[in-house]
Amino acid sequence: MVRERMPPLTAIPLPRAVDRRLLDQRWPVRELATPPPGSGLKPVLGDAGAPVIGHALDSMRFGVDFALTRYRRYGPVSWMGAFGQRIVLLAGPDATQAALVNKDKAFSQDGWRFFIDAFFHRGLMLLDFDEHLLHRRIMQEAFTRDRLAGYLRQLGPVLREGVAAWDARPRLYWALKQLTLDVATQVFMGMRSSAGAAAINRAFVASVRAPTAIVRFPVPGGRWAAGLAGRRLLERYFRATLPAKRQAGGDDLFSALCHARGDGGERFTDDDIVNHMIFLMMAAHDTTTITSTAVAYHLAKHPEWQERVRAESLALGDELPDLDALDQLEALDLVIKESMRLTAPVPSLARRAVADTEVLGHYLPAGTLVSVSPNVNHYSPEHWRDPHRFDPERFAEGRREDKSHRYAWMPFGGGAHKCIGLHFGMYEIKALVHEMVRNYRWSVPRSYHIHWDYVSLPVPVDGLPVQLAAAGSGSRGFHGR
Repeated sequence: MVRERMPPLTAIPLPRAVDRRLLDQRWPVRELATPPPGSGLKPVLGDAGAPVIGHALDSMRFGVDFALTRYRRYGPVSWMGAFGQRIVLLAGPDATQAALVNKDKAFSQDGWRFFIDAFFHRGLMLLDFDEHLLHRRIMQEAFTRDRLAGYLRQLGPVLREGVAAWDARPRLYWALKQLTLDVATQVFMGMRSSAGAAAINRAFVASVRAPTAIVRFPVPGGRWAAGLAGRRLLERYFRATLPAKRQAGGDDLFSALCHARGDGGERFTDDDIVNHMIFLMMAAHDTTTITSTAVAYHLAKHPEWQERVRAESLALGDELPDLDALDQLEALDLVIKESMRLTAPVPSLARRAVADTEVLGHYLPAGTLVSVSPNVNHYSPEHWRDPHRFDPERFAEGRREDKSHRYAWMPFGGGAHKCIGLHFGMYEIKALVHEMVRNYRWSVPRSYHIHWDYVSLPVPVDGLPVQLAAAGSGSRGFHGR
């Protein structure tokens, strides 16, 4: 794919002074809306950014740095122009809590619909209130511990075989992306990697990247058109396969959703299953790829942690680990949590105000599009010691900096829409890195620093090139070609 060989325009390297000037550029400050007389509320301040495009390209290019710059300039509640909209940014744990706890039900998932409904229509994350709760209760049957144990038995051999076949100098993000796709097609659909699976992967990639298209209608050759075509392909596949899944039992997630029942016997319609499968495949595949890439990067930059993680994995022996064995990988657990802090797999959460409301004393009128920023929370110096430093011990008992605020660490979101597959995701990442450290030692040059592209979800601009070597005594050895 072209995306594997060259970065998007937003990630083209520029002199540091140019980047700094772009990031620091100031625009006229205006109020979002005038608060009602006598309300005592403050207006939300912000700026529209550049004509037409607003701050869309800034946020894609600078990611975390852009979010932190806005936070320092305007505080926890501000607005910006992007994608033809005025978007209120809620940053910091207190503002996040107001939106995600959502006590007065003033915030709707309709914010996500603006960005992704055309591609992930009626996925669980896009449903609201009682309907969301009903669908979540039914879906929970697909994520019990017994189900997770079954999924792990399926993904273990896929990971072991896939990791052992890597080249000596892979661009690791893309190798991991293919491997997590293989896992997703096996565990979610009961389908092994094939030409058909590759077409599905391309469809998912197109659908994930489409929501942040600047041109938001189907111009031939454009990102929006590619995303719509990807959605159509995915619908055709799941609809064609669904009858057989309804009739037969199975250990894959697709089968689990077909047979899941709520407390009152409720079940998903065919449309529900198609919509949920498309969304869950995207959510599991991409976030797992991002997090495992971040983990691999930090282990390459911090070989002492790589050795610590390896020692724990080798102590488990050569059998494929079960859930209990993966629970013993405590150092790896710390590394994963710290990696998700430094690179939130979902860097913003969308909402829309469905009624006039307030956040930290600021007035938000009904209809306001809202973006919650985990990135800012994860780098807050009020909640994290030396937040830009890689320090997994901050999650260890005795420190637990993540307990400084309920929303200081939130890689899985929060509130009623907290990720339903968070335990599955953690186990898959642990199983994947377990296989990596058993097979290889890997490294990057001392001067290398990863650069994330935020066009959609975070992707390393260069794919994260690494050097693999045999892990040594006690491992399976180096099998790269």
